[in-house]
Amino acid sequence: MNAPTTSTAHGTAAPASIAPAVQLTGVSKRFGGFTAIDDVTLTLRPGRIHGLLGRNGAGKTTLMHLITGQDFASQGDLRVFGEKPTENARVLQNICFIKESQRYPDDWQPKHVFRSAPWFFEHWDEEFAGQLIDEFRVPLNRRIKKLSRGQLSALGVIVGLASRAPLTFFDEPYLGLDAVARQLFYDRLLEDYAEHPRTVVLSTHLIDEVANLLEHVVVIDQGRILMDEDADVLRGSATTVVGPRTAVDAFVASREVLHRDGIGGLASVTVAGLGPADRAEAASAGLELAPVSLQQLIVRKTNVRETEFEQSA
Repeated sequence: MNAPTTSTAHGTAAPASIAPAVQLTGVSKRFGGFTAIDDVTLTLRPGRIHGLLGRNGAGKTTLMHLITGQDFASQGDLRVFGEKPTENARVLQNICFIKESQRYPDDWQPKHVFRSAPWFFEHWDEEFAGQLIDEFRVPLNRRIKKLSRGQLSALGVIVGLASRAPLTFFDEPYLGLDAVARQLFYDRLLEDYAEHPRTVVLSTHLIDEVANLLEHVVVIDQGRILMDEDADVLRGSATTVVGPRTAVDAFVASREVLHRDGIGGLASVTVAGLGPADRAEAASAGLELAPVSLQQLIVRKTNVRETEFEQSA
């Protein structure tokens, strides 16, 4: 069996304490005259749930293809568990990469995928897979090409979870799931991750849905790393200031502004990095402060970078 866009087989997981799970230094990937990944330096620490976030075409999937050894970098150094991943069985046998457009042999049924999984995943848990099959209601004897989009997504999610690969990538395979099934995926991921720690990377557009799962956030935009922070740091890194336009403008005049909005005499401005003294100053000026969600922060930061890029072009 060819693992579904997955390179995992029998082997021993690299100890988390020896090296970062993933280390990129000055990595770029060019396709002709187009630079998809531009001088990326990044470290993914082992045993954490990372979010790889960004707009369509930002470079997320290309970056994951490089890390999982499916393509060569044009320049720079890339290490997974301390070794180069390309054409390296020791590394690839510890990686699971599940994506939305997962492909399987046309005449296969889900039962064939699950029967073959132990050949590719040393840590495959058949009992856990059976539990997930029941919970996601996957029809084992239906031809894969006859599955609905949601059932196909569930198939990939089950493989990714039950594989328990030391480095597991989910490239939006859960987009086809309804809200109930997505929540089931998030719940089972957290529960199993707590009992069987490994390095997990979630690439998704559903930022608010996964925000509470993430321990570290990487945002890529136009092939470059825009944000690379612990999730707890990011959650408190921006605030929306609301009040009379004159008072708001005076308060934010010397601060980093991420977004402006308003109507009539009222203004709503998102700013970065307010400390206790800043908050006290805002309160004394009669201004209201509101937290900014992770999704709002990423949208604001991305828009700021686009504006800067357009101005410099």
